[in-house]
Amino acid sequence: MNLSVTIAEKLMLLLNGEKIPSSTIRHPLISEMLDNGILKKQIQGRSKALIFLPQPKPLNDYLHNHYGISNLQNYIDKLQKNDLKRAVAVAISSDSKLKRIRTFKGFLINCYDPIHATLNGKPFIINPLAGTFQFISDFENFTIPEDITVVGIENPENFRYIEKQKYLFENIKPLFVSRYPQNQSKDLLKWLNSIVNKYLHFGDFDFEGIGIYLYEYKKHLGEKANFFIPENIEKMISDYGNKKLYDKQRFRIDIQTVKEKNIIRLIEIIQKYKKGLEQEIFVLH
Repeated sequence: MNLSVTIAEKLMLLLNGEKIPSSTIRHPLISEMLDNGILKKQIQGRSKALIFLPQPKPLNDYLHNHYGISNLQNYIDKLQKNDLKRAVAVAISSDSKLKRIRTFKGFLINCYDPIHATLNGKPFIINPLAGTFQFISDFENFTIPEDITVVGIENPENFRYIEKQKYLFENIKPLFVSRYPQNQSKDLLKWLNSIVNKYLHFGDFDFEGIGIYLYEYKKHLGEKANFFIPENIEKMISDYGNKKLYDKQRFRIDIQTVKEKNIIRLIEIIQKYKKGLEQEIFVLH
């Protein structure tokens, strides 16, 4: 069992000599400390009682023996920080699990032409070998040239085989980023919002794909975000589109709320053929 910040703060008040109404500090740990004589109860009137600490040493010993906490105030200060690291957690409480900490932050990147970038103030070249990707963890300190367009790829297969889709992006200098693992997408959005580079979303050409773009990216990135639509999209949907993909998707876009003409045109094509098109088709064609 971990010691919550709320109870830790109450105990800190007691260590500082304050008396706390028992009604505001009800907790199994407090009851145990009362039973063990570490804390005392002072009755006031018929219904009011105050909890106080007679001596600090028994409480400090208890916290150290049961929770590995040697300094309660330091424990509180560190626990309240959003960037708490597991090493710090171990140091203050002997428990690396004392707070849910996401150490594996960041996102995957890929490219087929080398890109000169900067990470933590140091230059490096993004140039992963075919079949490998690079993972950017310290994305807060990751920068790329302003003429690079960040291309967000929705599906893993397309991200893996970007060199087979080079023909689609001949007019830009792309750095490809992956939407997966999906729990990393907030890190990607934070980074995209921190840079001036344009963002191009390459996803499925169906209602769900459009929805992902509109509500996960366009909503947050505004005018610098666009949806990638190949010039031959109508022929691709007509020839290779999937009616089942269209039929099973209950999600529909309110065309009245869409401002981008290319998205409106794509929706009209999808509705015309009643087909959706998965982006993996562009790995093969």
